[in-house]
Amino acid sequence: MKEAVHIGRKPSAEPDLQELVGRVALGDEEAFARVYDTVVGSVLGVVRAVLRDQAQSEEVVQEVLVEVWRTAPRYRSDRGTALNWILTLAHRRAVDRLPEYDEVVEHVEARLEREQVRRCLRTLTEIQRQAVTLACYRGLTYRQVAEALALPLGTVKTRLRDGLIRLRDCPGVTA
Repeated sequence: MKEAVHIGRKPSAEPDLQELVGRVALGDEEAFARVYDTVVGSVLGVVRAVLRDQAQSEEVVQEVLVEVWRTAPRYRSDRGTALNWILTLAHRRAVDRLPEYDEVVEHVEARLEREQVRRCLRTLTEIQRQAVTLACYRGLTYRQVAEALALPLGTVKTRLRDGLIRLRDCPGVTA
């Protein structure tokens, strides 16, 4: 009898990843531990490549592996390998986290800038502040601002120009 010839990895007495995922689908915690040990490095690599932040990446890896535990019954071997399925889950979760993180950062930056603008507005004279607020935040024209403040048009233009220059020069405010 001839011995089988194997190209690539040597056959192992260990169950393959697809079999382990099948056992995870049945609630086998030991199989899940083995899946975890087998894929955690690859999952972290995929997630880290997307997020570039170690702490966020580690958090997403945990979420992905919990998702593997919860959704293992949905894995279909006819659609690809178990490893590809898990790495696809990881990539999708990382990409989802990236827009969430970006939105939070943008929200925080916008809030900080609004606070900085308010602080800078408080440094203006009352007429400058009123003119800038009416023109920039309410969208009024020079003439409408002059009418609203009952001031000559030239005075409003000067106060508005001076106020905008002071705001431009205020630290932390970007144009």
